[in-house]
Amino acid sequence: MTASHYTKVLKQIGHKPGKVKVWEKHNTPKQRVGDAKRCRRCGRRKAHVSKYGLHLCRQCFREIALELGFKKYG
Repeated sequence: MTASHYTKVLKQIGHKPGKVKVWEKHNTPKQRVGDAKRCRRCGRRKAHVSKYGLHLCRQCFREIALELGFKKYG
């Protein structure tokens, strides 16, 4: 449901305070969290490695893992 639909329905039931209260309780638009986690190096949002406070995407982690002291097994 878009914000315009939300306001349109509120106008239609605006004269019924009980219905407006229930409508707002269940149908208000959710607050979205923008960029919660980003890669420090390239800014990518997906495939984020935050363990040990790294905050890198998996691609950047693969590039600099040896410099950080991680060893590749297998």
